Amino acid sequence: MNKKVNRKTNYNKSKKLEKLKKLLLKKKQSKLRLARLFLVINSTFLVLFIISCNSSYLFNVIFKWLFFALFLSSFIAFIYFIVGYVTIDNDLKLPIKRWILNGITICYVVGCIIFINLLYGPLPKFREWLITTAMETMNHQYLCKIFYSDTYINNLLSQNYLIEPDEEMDTDLIKKELDDTFEYDENNEYEVQMFKNHTKDEIYRIIRFKVNGQNAYLAVVYDPAYCEFLTSGKFPYSGEYIVDMAKRTNALVAVNGGRFIDPTNKSNGNNPAGVTIQKRKIITDHNYEGAGWGAIGFNTDNILVLYKNKSAQELLDLGVRDCVTSVPFLIVNGVPSFTKGNGGYGYAARTAVGQRIDGVTLLLVVDSNETRTNGASMKDLTDIMTHYGAINAAALDGGTSTVMVEKGITISRPINGSLKNVTRPVATGLVVNPEKVSYN
Repeated sequence: MNKKVNRKTNYNKSKKLEKLKKLLLKKKQSKLRLARLFLVINSTFLVLFIISCNSSYLFNVIFKWLFFALFLSSFIAFIYFIVGYVTIDNDLKLPIKRWILNGITICYVVGCIIFINLLYGPLPKFREWLITTAMETMNHQYLCKIFYSDTYINNLLSQNYLIEPDEEMDTDLIKKELDDTFEYDENNEYEVQMFKNHTKDEIYRIIRFKVNGQNAYLAVVYDPAYCEFLTSGKFPYSGEYIVDMAKRTNALVAVNGGRFIDPTNKSNGNNPAGVTIQKRKIITDHNYEGAGWGAIGFNTDNILVLYKNKSAQELLDLGVRDCVTSVPFLIVNGVPSFTKGNGGYGYAARTAVGQRIDGVTLLLVVDSNETRTNGASMKDLTDIMTHYGAINAAALDGGTSTVMVEKGITISRPINGSLKNVTRPVATGLVVNPEKVSYN
Protein backbone atom coordinates (compact mmCIF):
# COMPACT_ATOMS: atom_id res chain seq x y z
CA MET A 1 0.00 0.00 0.00
CA ASN A 2 2.76 2.43 0.99
CA LYS A 3 4.62 1.53 -2.14
CA LYS A 4 1.63 2.48 -4.26
CA VAL A 5 1.23 5.77 -2.38
CA ASN A 6 4.93 6.57 -2.79
CA ARG A 7 4.81 5.67 -6.46
CA LYS A 8 1.81 7.94 -6.96
CA THR A 9 3.46 10.72 -4.96
CA ASN A 10 6.66 10.44 -7.01
CA TYR A 11 4.65 10.46 -10.21
CA ASN A 12 2.82 13.64 -9.14
CA LYS A 13 6.09 15.28 -8.16
CA SER A 14 7.62 14.29 -11.47
CA LYS A 15 4.62 15.65 -13.33
CA LYS A 16 4.75 18.92 -11.39
CA LEU A 17 8.48 19.15 -12.01
CA GLU A 18 7.91 18.57 -15.70
CA LYS A 19 5.26 21.29 -15.77
CA LEU A 20 7.61 23.61 -13.90
CA LYS A 21 10.36 22.93 -16.40
CA LYS A 22 8.02 23.62 -19.29
CA LEU A 23 6.89 26.82 -17.61
CA LEU A 24 10.47 27.91 -17.02
CA LEU A 25 11.41 27.01 -20.59
CA LYS A 26 8.47 28.98 -21.91
CA LYS A 27 9.42 31.91 -19.71
CA LYS A 28 13.07 31.64 -20.79
CA GLN A 29 12.05 31.53 -24.44
CA SER A 30 9.80 34.54 -23.93
CA LYS A 31 12.59 36.52 -22.26
CA LEU A 32 15.02 35.60 -25.04
CA ARG A 33 12.50 36.43 -27.74
CA LEU A 34 11.85 39.87 -26.26
CA ALA A 35 15.57 40.50 -25.65
CA ARG A 36 16.30 39.61 -29.25
CA LEU A 37 13.49 41.86 -30.52
CA PHE A 38 14.64 44.84 -28.50
CA LEU A 39 18.26 44.28 -29.55
CA VAL A 40 17.19 44.57 -33.21
CA ILE A 41 15.07 47.63 -32.42
CA ASN A 42 17.92 49.14 -30.41
CA SER A 43 20.46 48.65 -33.20
CA THR A 44 18.07 50.11 -35.76
CA PHE A 45 17.35 53.25 -33.77
CA LEU A 46 21.05 53.67 -32.97
CA VAL A 47 21.82 53.67 -36.70
CA LEU A 48 19.01 56.15 -37.39
CA PHE A 49 20.15 58.38 -34.53
CA ILE A 50 23.76 58.48 -35.73
CA ILE A 51 22.64 59.20 -39.31
CA SER A 52 20.32 61.96 -38.09
CA CYS A 53 23.23 63.54 -36.22
CA ASN A 54 25.24 63.78 -39.44
CA SER A 55 22.65 64.40 -42.15
CA SER A 56 21.03 67.70 -43.06
CA TYR A 57 18.48 66.14 -45.39
CA LEU A 58 17.12 62.84 -44.13
CA PHE A 59 15.86 63.81 -40.66
CA ASN A 60 15.22 67.01 -38.76
CA VAL A 61 16.09 67.80 -35.12
CA ILE A 62 12.80 66.42 -33.77
CA PHE A 63 13.43 63.04 -35.39
CA LYS A 64 16.98 63.01 -34.06
CA TRP A 65 15.89 63.25 -30.44
CA LEU A 66 12.97 60.90 -31.05
CA PHE A 67 15.40 58.28 -32.34
CA PHE A 68 17.62 58.86 -29.33
CA ALA A 69 14.70 58.36 -26.93
CA LEU A 70 13.64 55.18 -28.74
CA PHE A 71 17.23 53.92 -28.75
CA LEU A 72 17.57 54.56 -25.00
CA SER A 73 14.24 52.97 -24.08
CA SER A 74 14.86 49.90 -26.28
CA PHE A 75 18.32 49.53 -24.75
CA ILE A 76 16.84 49.53 -21.23
CA ALA A 77 14.22 46.99 -22.32
CA PHE A 78 16.93 44.79 -23.84
CA ILE A 79 18.96 44.86 -20.61
CA TYR A 80 15.85 44.03 -18.57
CA PHE A 81 14.92 40.99 -20.66
CA ILE A 82 18.46 39.69 -21.12
CA VAL A 83 19.01 39.84 -17.35
CA GLY A 84 15.71 38.01 -16.87
CA TYR A 85 16.84 35.38 -19.35
CA VAL A 86 20.24 34.87 -17.71
CA THR A 87 18.80 34.50 -14.19
CA ILE A 88 16.60 31.59 -15.26
CA ASP A 89 18.11 28.11 -14.91
CA ASN A 90 20.77 27.93 -17.62
CA ASP A 91 20.55 24.13 -17.80
CA LEU A 92 17.36 24.43 -19.77
CA LYS A 93 18.07 23.80 -23.45
CA LEU A 94 16.54 25.93 -26.20
CA PRO A 95 15.28 24.53 -29.52
CA ILE A 96 17.70 24.75 -32.45
CA LYS A 97 15.48 27.26 -34.27
CA ARG A 98 15.98 29.69 -31.39
CA TRP A 99 19.73 29.55 -31.86
CA ILE A 100 19.27 30.15 -35.58
CA LEU A 101 17.24 33.28 -34.79
CA ASN A 102 19.94 34.31 -32.32
CA GLY A 103 22.54 33.96 -35.09
CA ILE A 104 20.45 36.05 -37.49
CA THR A 105 20.04 38.73 -34.82
CA ILE A 106 23.78 38.82 -34.15
CA CYS A 107 24.48 39.13 -37.90
CA TYR A 108 22.05 42.05 -38.11
CA VAL A 109 23.68 43.83 -35.17
CA VAL A 110 27.17 43.26 -36.59
CA GLY A 111 25.94 44.54 -39.95
CA CYS A 112 24.67 47.73 -38.30
CA ILE A 113 28.03 48.23 -36.61
CA ILE A 114 29.94 47.71 -39.86
CA PHE A 115 27.55 50.04 -41.72
CA ILE A 116 28.00 52.85 -39.21
CA ASN A 117 31.76 52.38 -39.13
CA LEU A 118 31.92 52.59 -42.91
CA LEU A 119 29.96 55.84 -42.91
CA TYR A 120 31.44 57.55 -39.85
CA GLY A 121 34.28 55.37 -38.51
CA PRO A 122 37.96 56.19 -38.18
CA LEU A 123 38.87 54.96 -41.69
CA PRO A 124 37.93 57.68 -44.22
CA LYS A 125 38.48 55.86 -47.54
CA PHE A 126 34.91 54.61 -47.97
CA ARG A 127 33.23 57.96 -47.27
CA GLU A 128 35.78 59.75 -49.47
CA TRP A 129 34.90 57.32 -52.26
CA LEU A 130 31.15 57.68 -51.65
CA ILE A 131 31.10 61.47 -51.54
CA THR A 132 33.55 62.19 -54.36
CA THR A 133 31.98 59.57 -56.62
CA ALA A 134 28.36 60.50 -55.91
CA MET A 135 28.92 64.25 -56.17
CA GLU A 136 30.48 63.79 -59.61
CA THR A 137 27.02 63.24 -61.14
CA MET A 138 23.96 65.35 -60.47
CA ASN A 139 21.55 62.41 -60.28
CA HIS A 140 23.59 60.54 -57.64
CA GLN A 141 24.24 63.34 -55.17
CA TYR A 142 21.41 62.18 -52.92
CA LEU A 143 23.46 59.07 -52.09
CA CYS A 144 25.83 61.10 -49.95
CA LYS A 145 23.44 63.90 -48.93
CA ILE A 146 21.32 61.28 -47.16
CA PHE A 147 24.19 60.54 -44.78
CA TYR A 148 26.25 63.74 -44.60
CA SER A 149 25.66 67.44 -44.06
CA ASP A 150 26.47 70.06 -46.68
CA THR A 151 29.26 71.35 -44.47
CA TYR A 152 30.92 67.95 -44.21
CA ILE A 153 30.52 67.28 -47.95
CA ASN A 154 32.03 70.65 -48.87
CA ASN A 155 34.91 70.17 -46.43
CA LEU A 156 35.73 66.77 -47.87
CA LEU A 157 35.47 68.00 -51.46
CA SER A 158 37.83 70.84 -50.58
CA GLN A 159 40.39 68.16 -49.76
CA ASN A 160 39.79 66.22 -53.00
CA TYR A 161 39.66 68.19 -56.23
CA LEU A 162 41.21 68.51 -59.67
CA ILE A 163 42.22 71.65 -61.55
CA GLU A 164 42.64 71.16 -65.29
CA PRO A 165 45.43 72.96 -67.18
CA ASP A 166 44.11 76.37 -68.18
CA GLU A 167 45.45 76.66 -71.71
CA GLU A 168 44.52 75.86 -75.28
CA MET A 169 46.29 72.81 -76.64
CA ASP A 170 48.99 73.35 -79.27
CA THR A 171 48.70 70.77 -82.06
CA ASP A 172 52.12 71.78 -83.42
CA LEU A 173 53.76 70.01 -80.50
CA ILE A 174 52.76 66.60 -81.84
CA LYS A 175 54.46 64.70 -84.63
CA LYS A 176 52.19 62.73 -86.92
CA GLU A 177 53.91 59.37 -86.42
CA LEU A 178 57.15 57.66 -85.42
CA ASP A 179 59.98 58.23 -87.90
CA ASP A 180 62.94 56.05 -88.80
CA THR A 181 65.29 57.99 -86.51
CA PHE A 182 63.28 57.30 -83.36
CA GLU A 183 65.25 55.84 -80.47
CA TYR A 184 63.79 55.05 -77.08
CA ASP A 185 65.47 55.53 -73.73
CA GLU A 186 66.66 52.12 -72.58
CA ASN A 187 66.95 53.44 -69.01
CA ASN A 188 63.27 54.39 -68.95
CA GLU A 189 61.23 51.33 -67.89
CA TYR A 190 58.06 52.72 -69.45
CA GLU A 191 59.67 53.33 -72.84
CA VAL A 192 61.22 49.88 -72.68
CA GLN A 193 57.74 48.39 -72.19
CA MET A 194 56.43 50.34 -75.18
CA PHE A 195 59.25 50.14 -77.70
CA LYS A 196 61.57 47.20 -77.00
CA ASN A 197 61.63 44.95 -80.09
CA HIS A 198 59.10 47.17 -81.85
CA THR A 199 58.88 46.76 -85.62
CA LYS A 200 56.99 48.72 -88.28
CA ASP A 201 54.53 45.88 -88.70
CA GLU A 202 53.45 46.12 -85.05
CA ILE A 203 50.34 48.30 -85.03
CA TYR A 204 49.81 48.08 -81.27
CA ARG A 205 50.77 46.22 -78.12
CA ILE A 206 49.02 45.88 -74.75
CA ILE A 207 50.87 46.41 -71.49
CA ARG A 208 49.36 45.00 -68.30
CA PHE A 209 50.01 46.18 -64.76
CA LYS A 210 48.24 46.90 -61.46
CA VAL A 211 46.65 50.10 -60.12
CA ASN A 212 45.55 50.04 -56.47
CA GLY A 213 45.48 46.26 -56.68
CA GLN A 214 43.25 46.28 -59.79
CA ASN A 215 44.17 45.13 -63.29
CA ALA A 216 45.10 47.85 -65.78
CA TYR A 217 45.54 47.58 -69.55
CA LEU A 218 47.43 50.08 -71.71
CA ALA A 219 47.07 49.73 -75.48
CA VAL A 220 50.03 51.44 -77.16
CA VAL A 221 49.05 52.40 -80.73
CA TYR A 222 52.15 53.39 -82.70
CA ASP A 223 50.37 55.31 -85.43
CA PRO A 224 47.31 57.40 -84.43
CA ALA A 225 45.93 57.07 -87.97
CA TYR A 226 44.55 53.71 -86.84
CA CYS A 227 42.48 55.33 -84.05
CA GLU A 228 38.92 56.51 -84.49
CA PHE A 229 35.95 57.48 -82.33
CA LEU A 230 32.73 55.80 -83.48
CA THR A 231 29.05 56.15 -82.64
CA SER A 232 26.87 53.19 -81.73
CA GLY A 233 25.81 51.19 -84.76
CA LYS A 234 22.25 51.42 -83.39
CA PHE A 235 22.23 55.22 -83.02
CA PRO A 236 19.88 56.99 -82.33
CA TYR A 237 17.75 54.16 -80.95
CA SER A 238 20.20 52.45 -78.64
CA GLY A 239 23.76 52.23 -77.48
CA GLU A 240 26.00 49.33 -78.44
CA TYR A 241 28.18 46.93 -76.49
CA ILE A 242 31.83 47.69 -77.19
CA VAL A 243 32.49 44.03 -77.92
CA ASP A 244 29.81 44.19 -80.63
CA MET A 245 31.25 47.44 -82.00
CA ALA A 246 34.68 45.81 -82.13
CA LYS A 247 33.35 42.80 -84.02
CA ARG A 248 31.29 44.98 -86.37
CA THR A 249 34.31 47.06 -87.35
CA ASN A 250 36.87 44.24 -87.13
CA ALA A 251 38.76 46.41 -84.61
CA LEU A 252 42.10 45.30 -83.26
CA VAL A 253 41.39 47.05 -79.95
CA ALA A 254 38.32 48.91 -78.71
CA VAL A 255 37.45 50.84 -75.55
CA ASN A 256 34.36 52.78 -74.53
CA GLY A 257 34.17 56.41 -75.55
CA GLY A 258 32.53 59.59 -74.28
CA ARG A 259 29.75 60.22 -71.85
CA PHE A 260 26.07 59.98 -72.66
CA ILE A 261 22.89 61.47 -71.28
CA ASP A 262 21.67 59.21 -68.48
CA PRO A 263 19.36 61.12 -66.08
CA THR A 264 17.89 58.01 -64.44
CA ASN A 265 21.02 55.80 -64.53
CA LYS A 266 19.01 53.40 -66.73
CA SER A 267 19.89 54.80 -70.14
CA ASN A 268 20.48 52.38 -73.00
CA GLY A 269 23.26 54.63 -74.28
CA ASN A 270 21.33 56.02 -77.22
CA ASN A 271 22.13 59.71 -76.71
CA PRO A 272 25.77 60.89 -76.62
CA ALA A 273 26.39 63.92 -74.40
CA GLY A 274 27.73 67.20 -75.73
CA VAL A 275 29.32 67.25 -79.17
CA THR A 276 29.83 64.07 -81.19
CA ILE A 277 31.45 63.98 -84.63
CA GLN A 278 32.01 60.89 -86.77
CA LYS A 279 33.64 60.80 -90.17
CA ARG A 280 33.57 64.63 -90.28
CA LYS A 281 29.80 64.60 -89.78
CA ILE A 282 27.99 66.13 -86.81
CA ILE A 283 26.11 63.48 -84.83
CA THR A 284 25.14 65.56 -81.77
CA ASP A 285 25.63 69.18 -80.83
CA HIS A 286 24.13 69.43 -77.33
CA ASN A 287 25.11 72.03 -74.79
CA TYR A 288 27.87 70.65 -72.62
CA GLU A 289 26.13 68.74 -69.84
CA GLY A 290 28.42 69.79 -67.01
CA ALA A 291 30.89 72.52 -66.11
CA GLY A 292 34.28 71.85 -67.61
CA TRP A 293 33.23 69.18 -70.09
CA GLY A 294 35.12 69.19 -73.38
CA ALA A 295 35.53 67.58 -76.77
CA ILE A 296 38.09 64.79 -77.14
CA GLY A 297 38.96 63.49 -80.59
CA PHE A 298 41.35 63.33 -83.54
CA ASN A 299 41.88 65.87 -86.29
CA THR A 300 42.61 65.14 -89.92
CA ASP A 301 46.34 65.11 -89.11
CA ASN A 302 45.64 62.25 -86.65
CA ILE A 303 46.51 64.39 -83.65
CA LEU A 304 44.58 63.84 -80.41
CA VAL A 305 42.79 67.13 -79.75
CA LEU A 306 41.25 68.45 -76.53
CA TYR A 307 38.98 71.47 -76.85
CA LYS A 308 36.78 73.32 -74.36
CA ASN A 309 33.62 75.26 -75.16
CA LYS A 310 33.60 74.58 -78.89
CA SER A 311 30.48 73.97 -80.94
CA ALA A 312 30.36 71.13 -83.43
CA GLN A 313 30.87 73.51 -86.36
CA GLU A 314 33.81 75.20 -84.65
CA LEU A 315 35.40 71.79 -84.17
CA LEU A 316 34.92 70.94 -87.84
CA ASP A 317 36.52 74.27 -88.74
CA LEU A 318 39.49 73.24 -86.58
CA GLY A 319 39.87 70.09 -88.65
CA VAL A 320 38.39 67.58 -86.20
CA ARG A 321 37.55 64.29 -87.97
CA ASP A 322 35.87 62.54 -85.01
CA CYS A 323 35.28 63.36 -81.35
CA VAL A 324 33.22 62.67 -78.24
CA THR A 325 32.55 64.63 -75.06
CA SER A 326 33.89 63.81 -71.60
CA VAL A 327 35.71 65.19 -68.57
CA PRO A 328 38.29 65.94 -67.23
CA PHE A 329 41.37 66.81 -69.28
CA LEU A 330 44.34 65.20 -67.51
CA ILE A 331 47.30 66.67 -69.41
CA VAL A 332 47.43 69.57 -71.89
CA ASN A 333 50.62 70.57 -73.74
CA GLY A 334 52.64 68.49 -71.29
CA VAL A 335 51.14 70.23 -68.24
CA PRO A 336 49.39 67.76 -65.92
CA SER A 337 46.22 68.64 -64.06
CA PHE A 338 46.65 69.55 -60.41
CA THR A 339 45.02 67.03 -58.12
CA LYS A 340 44.54 67.17 -54.38
CA GLY A 341 43.55 63.98 -52.61
CA ASN A 342 41.91 61.60 -55.07
CA GLY A 343 41.02 64.43 -57.46
CA GLY A 344 37.37 64.66 -56.43
CA TYR A 345 36.09 61.90 -58.71
CA GLY A 346 36.55 59.01 -56.30
CA TYR A 347 37.88 55.58 -57.22
CA ALA A 348 36.26 53.56 -59.98
CA ALA A 349 36.83 51.68 -63.20
CA ARG A 350 38.37 54.19 -65.60
CA THR A 351 39.07 54.71 -69.29
CA ALA A 352 41.44 57.34 -70.67
CA VAL A 353 43.18 58.31 -73.90
CA GLY A 354 46.49 60.10 -74.34
CA GLN A 355 49.11 60.92 -76.95
CA ARG A 356 52.86 61.30 -76.81
CA ILE A 357 54.87 63.97 -78.58
CA ASP A 358 55.91 61.33 -81.13
CA GLY A 359 52.26 60.66 -82.02
CA VAL A 360 52.04 57.31 -80.22
CA THR A 361 48.52 57.05 -78.78
CA LEU A 362 47.72 55.44 -75.43
CA LEU A 363 44.40 53.80 -74.54
CA LEU A 364 44.12 53.06 -70.84
CA VAL A 365 41.56 50.95 -68.97
CA VAL A 366 41.62 50.22 -65.23
CA ASP A 367 39.28 47.64 -63.70
CA SER A 368 37.33 48.07 -60.48
CA ASN A 369 36.81 45.48 -57.75
CA GLU A 370 33.71 43.28 -57.36
CA THR A 371 31.86 45.91 -55.28
CA ARG A 372 32.90 48.89 -57.44
CA THR A 373 34.51 50.61 -54.45
CA ASN A 374 38.06 50.54 -55.80
CA GLY A 375 39.80 51.27 -59.06
CA ALA A 376 41.69 54.36 -60.20
CA SER A 377 41.42 58.01 -59.27
CA MET A 378 41.97 60.83 -61.75
CA LYS A 379 45.37 61.35 -60.14
CA ASP A 380 46.21 57.73 -60.91
CA LEU A 381 45.26 58.25 -64.58
CA THR A 382 47.32 61.44 -64.79
CA ASP A 383 50.34 59.77 -63.22
CA ILE A 384 50.14 56.76 -65.55
CA MET A 385 49.82 58.92 -68.65
CA THR A 386 52.75 61.05 -67.46
CA HIS A 387 54.92 57.98 -66.84
CA TYR A 388 54.28 56.74 -70.38
CA GLY A 389 55.11 60.12 -71.88
CA ALA A 390 51.68 61.52 -72.84
CA ILE A 391 51.76 65.21 -73.67
CA ASN A 392 47.96 65.37 -73.93
CA ALA A 393 45.47 63.10 -72.16
CA ALA A 394 41.84 63.03 -71.04
CA ALA A 395 39.48 60.74 -69.17
CA LEU A 396 36.69 59.09 -71.12
CA ASP A 397 33.52 57.67 -69.59
CA GLY A 398 34.22 55.29 -66.72
CA GLY A 399 32.46 53.12 -64.15
CA THR A 400 30.03 50.61 -65.64
CA SER A 401 30.98 51.76 -69.17
CA THR A 402 34.67 50.90 -68.85
CA VAL A 403 35.85 48.00 -71.00
CA MET A 404 38.70 46.98 -73.31
CA VAL A 405 38.24 44.50 -76.14
CA GLU A 406 41.05 42.95 -78.17
CA LYS A 407 40.22 41.26 -81.49
CA GLY A 408 36.61 40.68 -80.47
CA ILE A 409 37.39 39.34 -76.97
CA THR A 410 36.83 41.31 -73.76
CA ILE A 411 40.15 41.32 -71.92
CA SER A 412 39.23 43.64 -69.04
CA ARG A 413 36.72 42.82 -66.32
CA PRO A 414 33.74 45.18 -66.64
CA ILE A 415 31.21 45.33 -63.81
CA ASN A 416 27.70 46.69 -64.31
CA GLY A 417 25.31 48.35 -61.84
CA SER A 418 24.09 44.94 -60.65
CA LEU A 419 27.69 43.93 -59.82
CA LYS A 420 27.75 41.38 -62.64
CA ASN A 421 30.83 40.94 -64.82
CA VAL A 422 29.27 42.50 -67.90
CA THR A 423 29.36 45.96 -69.40
CA ARG A 424 26.49 48.11 -70.66
CA PRO A 425 25.51 49.52 -74.05
CA VAL A 426 27.35 52.81 -74.64
CA ALA A 427 26.88 55.67 -77.06
CA THR A 428 30.40 55.84 -78.47
CA GLY A 429 33.63 53.91 -78.60
CA LEU A 430 37.29 54.38 -79.51
CA VAL A 431 38.57 51.69 -81.87
CA VAL A 432 41.91 50.75 -83.36
CA ASN A 433 41.13 49.92 -86.98
CA PRO A 434 42.97 47.26 -88.98
CA GLU A 435 43.56 49.95 -91.62
CA LYS A 436 44.46 53.62 -91.37
CA VAL A 437 41.66 56.18 -91.14
CA SER A 438 41.49 59.14 -93.51
CA TYR A 439 38.70 61.74 -93.75
CA ASN A 440 40.50 64.73 -95.27
